[in-house]
Amino acid sequence: MTQIQPITQEKTMTWDTLVVGLGVTGLSVARYLSEKEYNFAVTDSRKLPPGSKELQQNYPNVPTYFGSFNEDIFTQAKSLVVNPGVAVSTPEIQAAKKAGAEIIGDVELFAREAKAPVIGITGSNGKTTVTTLLQLMAKESQVVAQTGGNIGTPALDLLIAEDTELFILELSSFQLETCPSLKTATAVVLNISEDHLDRYDDLAHYAATKSTIYNNCQQVIVNRDDPYAMALAKGKSSISFGLDIPEEGHYGLCIKDGKTWLAKGTECLLDVATMKLQGKHNQLNALAAIAMGDVVGLQRSAMLSVLTEYIGMEHRTEWVAEIEGVNWYNDSKGTNVGATLAALEGLEGPIVLILGGQGKGADFSPLKQAVKNNAKAVILMGEDADVIANVLAASVPEYRADSMAQAVDLARKIAQSGDKVLLSPACASFDMFANYQARGNEFVQHVTSLERQEGCA
Repeated sequence: MTQIQPITQEKTMTWDTLVVGLGVTGLSVARYLSEKEYNFAVTDSRKLPPGSKELQQNYPNVPTYFGSFNEDIFTQAKSLVVNPGVAVSTPEIQAAKKAGAEIIGDVELFAREAKAPVIGITGSNGKTTVTTLLQLMAKESQVVAQTGGNIGTPALDLLIAEDTELFILELSSFQLETCPSLKTATAVVLNISEDHLDRYDDLAHYAATKSTIYNNCQQVIVNRDDPYAMALAKGKSSISFGLDIPEEGHYGLCIKDGKTWLAKGTECLLDVATMKLQGKHNQLNALAAIAMGDVVGLQRSAMLSVLTEYIGMEHRTEWVAEIEGVNWYNDSKGTNVGATLAALEGLEGPIVLILGGQGKGADFSPLKQAVKNNAKAVILMGEDADVIANVLAASVPEYRADSMAQAVDLARKIAQSGDKVLLSPACASFDMFANYQARGNEFVQHVTSLERQEGCA
């Protein structure tokens, strides 16, 4: 076995905690362990992982093992703090576990320190929207809240502020694998759809991992419109939300004066027409946020005010422009089938849908009926275009594009006044773009160029 040489010159230092994977999260772990005066080392399979220069500058005596994983290094450790980007099934991690090492993540370290109540949000889609809504609702309620986890600030960095009254955590399945001690005042699995099947055995394995957010939860929140998500809360006392008329104490929609309102039981709360977030999936997101906000005592008026002002996040069914009567939407964050289904079914009107990329082994068959019902045409691009085409079986007219510029140009020619053009790929972006943000930005750039051309016409 090749001996991995540490970059640091200090090789005799003893340590019993190994940080596995650097990057933003790994650096936050290093800061935390250093402040607690732990003896630790850092390993990463990459030769120059992100954050390596900062690690060396700030913690020059910390042993580092970069370039590949070495089982001998792993089995020395009594505790492994694993970056969510590294699968716990990695052979070296499993060897350490077999040797008696504790396998945890940064959220577990956070859970052992956090003093304020915690809201936990997970699910295949909508996590960031609900997390952001709750952050804004807390601020509007004048509650000092810290928000992070899978979004923005790593969990451990949230502990720095001493006046925190509430923690709001977006949590991925990868983070939930390694935080058994996390206790939440309220938590939700927003929905379950196929995602990350390149890392899980099957959908059931993925869903079971998501369900662990309920293990130490005081008030479970569930989506009654998602049977799979509902099943995860079986046997637990829960409050539900959905798009139907709710029972007393639960959340849903009601009709009042001919308009559709967000509701709790028989109480109509907010006319959905006053929300800037469009689509049924965002009505579900809003209901989830209100339900969780109610549990932790956020001001109802503050929460409803946020819902009338919040315009949404980039790349999440983001309205881009109206050009010659056609509305263009960027949902580049739609990296799985469930996200695209939500966007496709949430928007009204004939849709020209841009699909494709790296499918991550997903089953695209749920898209077939939704495309037939909601789309007037599909533009396919990327690595798995043929796979998607075979599933859709020409249920609507199909076109092919070799670039985002070509896809936007095709959409412009197909769409007519009153139509919508939706980029919601149902796939990862890495075959053609650096990430989903780059994919969405390029879409917006080309659409904006069309808008300028119209203005000059």
